[in-house]
Formats: sequence, structure tokens, C-alpha cells
Amino acid sequence: MHELKIAEELASVVIEAAKKENLSRVTEVNISFGELVQIVPDIFRFAFSETVRDTLAENANVNIEIIQVRMRCIDCGNDFRVTNNEFSCDSCGSADIDITEGRELFVKSIEGE
Repeated sequence: MHELKIAEELASVVIEAAKKENLSRVTEVNISFGELVQIVPDIFRFAFSETVRDTLAENANVNIEIIQVRMRCIDCGNDFRVTNNEFSCDSCGSADIDITEGRELFVKSIEGE
């Protein structure tokens, strides 16, 4: 369950940013995850809520955006989304590809008082 470790790290980022901005309470946390991070949103939300218990981020609403995997073919330059877990170019069939999106993991924004 890697959600717990990620929740601990992101909770630290949220709390530090909230303190830096002199917030007394965090009400919303907006997080982006790439599909390749393989987060289960409900498990992450639970882990995050446990991690921020008794902090200024306790009871914050957690919004999760999942970013789809995008690739670029090295051979033909085609930019495409991965479908059906097929990691090859949908134009020329090459497996010589770069991941351009889908590995993200970051706090997009926080809101509070």
C-alpha cells in the first residue's frame, strides 16, 4: 500500500505550505496523480486523513485529478494516449517511445483560512 507513504509525504508538503501562508486551517487539497503512479483514490484519501489527524489540515476535502498516460514515438514523432495498456505507437507500431504524461505526483493547490 504505497498510498500511505505518498500521503505522508504530500501531507508534509501541505502542512508546510499552509504554515508558510499563515493559514489556521486547510479546507481543500487538490492533488494530481499520473495513471502510472497507480493510486487508489479512496485508499489515498483515507491514508491522507489519518496522516493529517490533529493538524491544521484535519478534515480538509481532498480532490484528486488522474492524469492519463501520454506517449511520444521516437521513430515517427506521433503523440498519443495509451489505451488498453498498449505501450506502442498507435501510428507506426514502434515500441521505442517516451512517456510525456502520466507519472505526475504533486499538490496542485491548497485552500484554507
